[in-house]
Amino acid sequence: MLAADKLQLQSSLKQQATALKEKEFTLHHNNFMTVGTQAAVLAGLDVTMFIEFQPPSNDEWAYVIIPRTLKFIYYVLITSAFCANILVVAQTTILSVLGSSLALRGQDGSMMTATDGLYAERMAVFHAFGHGLLLTIGSVVMCVWLHLHWEASLICCGISVWTILKMRSTYYRIVKKFDFDDSLTVDFQDIFDGPAAIHAVPSSM
Repeated sequence: MLAADKLQLQSSLKQQATALKEKEFTLHHNNFMTVGTQAAVLAGLDVTMFIEFQPPSNDEWAYVIIPRTLKFIYYVLITSAFCANILVVAQTTILSVLGSSLALRGQDGSMMTATDGLYAERMAVFHAFGHGLLLTIGSVVMCVWLHLHWEASLICCGISVWTILKMRSTYYRIVKKFDFDDSLTVDFQDIFDGPAAIHAVPSSM
């Protein structure tokens, strides 16, 4: 009777700990879906900028090397931006599908494994998204120099560069405000390895 009560208590404790871990899993999953959605929007914008933008003819320039160089940089930037954003969409989709499958259908303790896996992959996804965003703005800088007169190009280029610098400072300011020590976060491993550890009772021969 006591053994059965102990097993029931351990099962209840593990179930409650898993439910708490599921909240963290849902947080990371929602964050990835948000980033993936924004990356998909940016990828659509990049495709539009690649296809619809028609740069003027090289004959309109005094030196042909200038428009050719600007076009080269522009198309390299916009292609790189598109690939970076598509990479984010692919990463977030794979993490969402495989992470959810592992968390719900995996073996005992798979919820913790899936949650920790999502948390470990977050920086790679965020960095790729940041690169795609910066490359998109960089392509805008090349676009204005190709399409506008030098006065308007200079002003638009200054606005674009200011936007990049403002994004950088805002990123560091927000990260500093919400930064925390990972070693001080709540960990349920001691619960799963300790009082919630359930072992099968060996059968008597």
